[in-house]
Amino acid sequence: MRTTQDRARDFDRRIGRLLIVVTYVAVVLLTIGVVLLIAAGISPLAGGPQLDLGRLVADLVALSPATFLWLGILAVIATPVSRVIAAAIGFARLGDRWMVGVAVAILVVIALGVVSALALP
Repeated sequence: MRTTQDRARDFDRRIGRLLIVVTYVAVVLLTIGVVLLIAAGISPLAGGPQLDLGRLVADLVALSPATFLWLGILAVIATPVSRVIAAAIGFARLGDRWMVGVAVAILVVIALGVVSALALP
């Protein structure tokens, strides 16, 4: 029978793998974006268009450098959020209600920050 320590250790390993995968995805997307910028003769320091979620798929298919950069940035932002979500799930499986509450509170604070930022003109 597996002990709570074994389950906690497995939980930590899974979260570690999740963070590694999301980080690699972000690096790959950002690298593709920079390579496409340079191939198009655009300086990576020149700035770019705003994120338009409505055009995301079309721009991705069109190999728009800015889209890859935006997706890479979103993956970087998603890394800590995915960590907190995974922690909430893991703590729930371990039966640690206090830590589930802490993780949910952190997610609420992040959500409030995103909503507040989107509400700004």
